[in-house]
Amino acid sequence: MAPQRFREQFDTIRRSLPDVPLAMGPDDSAEFIYEKGVVLARDGEEARLVEDTVRGHFAGAPGLVADHVRRESPESNRSGITRIRVGDPGRGDGRGDPAVAGALRALREAEGRAGRLLISRNHVVSIAVNACPGDEPVPAPLTGGADPAPASAPGAVEAAVSVLVVDTGLMHDYRSYPPLARTQGDPQTEETDGRGVLHQYVGHGTFIAGLVAAVAPATDIAVRNTLDDAGTILESDFGDALFAAVDRQGWPDIISLSAGTSNGRTDGLLGVEAFMRELREQRTLLVAAAGNNASATPFWPAAYADLPGFEDVVLSVGALRGDGEFGACFSNHGPWVKVYAPGERLTGALTGFESPVPYIYQHSTYETCRYGFDYTCTCRSPRHTGVLSDDGTTVKPDQVMFEGLARWSGTSFATPLAAGLVAARMSEHKESDPRAARRRLLAENTGFAEVRGTHVAALRPATWRPVSVGQPALSA
Repeated sequence: MAPQRFREQFDTIRRSLPDVPLAMGPDDSAEFIYEKGVVLARDGEEARLVEDTVRGHFAGAPGLVADHVRRESPESNRSGITRIRVGDPGRGDGRGDPAVAGALRALREAEGRAGRLLISRNHVVSIAVNACPGDEPVPAPLTGGADPAPASAPGAVEAAVSVLVVDTGLMHDYRSYPPLARTQGDPQTEETDGRGVLHQYVGHGTFIAGLVAAVAPATDIAVRNTLDDAGTILESDFGDALFAAVDRQGWPDIISLSAGTSNGRTDGLLGVEAFMRELREQRTLLVAAAGNNASATPFWPAAYADLPGFEDVVLSVGALRGDGEFGACFSNHGPWVKVYAPGERLTGALTGFESPVPYIYQHSTYETCRYGFDYTCTCRSPRHTGVLSDDGTTVKPDQVMFEGLARWSGTSFATPLAAGLVAARMSEHKESDPRAARRRLLAENTGFAEVRGTHVAALRPATWRPVSVGQPALSA
């Protein structure tokens, strides 16, 4: 049986959030993950409207209990969001939640009159979805160096560009990688299990920081361990977490964010609405990953780049495949994705610099591309068998050792390349406005690629090395 990547990640996230009953949605498919029994609304009058409307709807709906409907959270969080309990979530198998679906239906008419979102599922925000990056990391030899290779540092700069990476934390040995010498931030709270085996995705933030540093060496990078639990956070907490990340040091020049969720809508994500409004009033540029669902469905917050008033505020980034000529099989796409950058089999810092660290693969590769592409993509190469894909045949999962560098794929990693190129332009031209630098970078860019038959803007770092995508499968 072929691996079921989304289901496998759903089970992983459910274990990382044991006190949060979760469901896959929307209710007729599996595109995102959300909390059962809870919906979100804006604080104040709208929360009361939602509560009253849902309770009235449930009073006349079979199988739905009006007495379950109640506001849960105090109306004091900075993101301006109230949690409203709408049902007993139970345990179930994760296949949707009738109470949440009923609450959404109850507000359809009111939303139509208001012309805007009034109620939302409480989505799980995760590192560039499929609820995971495009693949799992593969060890890369130190002798081969990073790709993109670290650019030459410019001469003295009056003020370094500041980049905030909101992700998982920094690995304990990250300073063993020279390009990260200027980097500071939160440590990864737990890197390995009781056997010393690396947890899934713990090096995600370190890898991203290394890519920013490679492209923009005159950059002060700060990494916040915001997505500690399997790279996930509930939407109800996400806005406050973003505020907390910037409060630590003030608004930076650039935020590199490789996380988000779809929600089946085209008008934004309720949990980050307050943060996005405040971001718009700042000078900070948000560079955000477009996600790894191979879908045109808007992925938030990246898709804010296509909403009025946010065109200069957000840069949404998709991923190119290894040769840089076409889109990677996993990359989201569509008019809301404003630029693409290499995002397949990039090489950078992970962990194991001080002593080798073992890793056991969680997912198995596929016989053919799960998205129907015909090049040697990350779905099927390099071949490995993972723990979570066990189909009952008890095949032993593959184990590797990391000794510093890794090769990894995803829009998660195209994003810091784009962020780094904006930062590098600011340093080179002594620019202080990151949004203006973004406009000029894209206006002067002459690089293009083809994604789903459409010619799109493509940013390719000068030190990035394209590879043939028809080469034989690499061994892990």
